[in-house]
Amino acid sequence: MPYTELAKTITINILNFRFLRETERFHTTFHLYEDQEQFPLTDVMEIHFMEIPKLMDKWEQRAVNPHDNELERWLLLLEADDHEEIRKELEAIAMRDPVMKRAFDEWEDLSRDEKKWVEYESRRKAILDEMAAVREAEIRQQRAREEGLAEGEAKGKANIVLNMLAKGLNVIEIAELTGLTVAEVEKLKQQLH
Repeated sequence: MPYTELAKTITINILNFRFLRETERFHTTFHLYEDQEQFPLTDVMEIHFMEIPKLMDKWEQRAVNPHDNELERWLLLLEADDHEEIRKELEAIAMRDPVMKRAFDEWEDLSRDEKKWVEYESRRKAILDEMAAVREAEIRQQRAREEGLAEGEAKGKANIVLNMLAKGLNVIEIAELTGLTVAEVEKLKQQLH
């Protein structure tokens, strides 16, 4: 179709992790702009990021008001199952907001339908398991990195000790210069023979 007839494309990314380090705002919106003069290239594309951990930080700081802000209200609804205080706040809002009331009613219906509830819990467990697996992989990667650095440092120190021994320095001097124990230097000395 002709470019002039393109429908606006809006991407909404609701993230359960911190994505943009440049800001503490939980909702950011991006468009395509020219780098220097900042005029828009087009208005047919818009990208939103909504970072739930940042929203929860704002909730803890009492810096959000779901009574006055619909976006905050609906994003907080995603956390209501795990946070009783949020759920109670949103239930109070639902008494005045028919759309929110309907969402709570649907949630109640889901809770009563055992098959749907099992499906919901299975999906929720799969998401939590995936998040745990990702975190475990990050921890393992960090440990491997630290172990690799420690191993590299130990090999470097061992090479220095071996060079010092080859130059004729005595074991006590080498231990003092490197911070190794005399026993560690003696052990490395045995590698020369």
